[in-house]
Amino acid sequence: MMRAWLLAGLMALGCVAAAAADINGKWVAQVPGFQGDTMEITFNFKADGEKLTGTIGSPMGEREFTEGKISGENISFVLIFEPPGGENKFKITYKGKVAGDQIHITQTFEGGPGGGEGFPPVEYTAKRVK
Repeated sequence: MMRAWLLAGLMALGCVAAAAADINGKWVAQVPGFQGDTMEITFNFKADGEKLTGTIGSPMGEREFTEGKISGENISFVLIFEPPGGENKFKITYKGKVAGDQIHITQTFEGGPGGGEGFPPVEYTAKRVK
């Protein structure tokens, strides 16, 4: 009998560990630029199971992201950026790991001028707005 309770307890802990991180709400990050400057970015997240939706805000405005996923503490989503005139459209892929009130994010670039070459990945931390 004790063995059954122990097994049930371990299974319950496994289920808790696999649950998605609490990511809902507003998060802010100071994102390093390519020329040494920084830009404040705001993320608004809403998780529904493994689906992640929301927006990214910057001094250039607010846009919805696509392909949002959440699995445990890992998140990913995509922003397609198309400058006025439609030239040099590029894709920004975001991958992050939630740790309490912080998300460690890496963003990579595809397309745009030079096909994304010359744009190294950018890493930063977003913090939950309370």
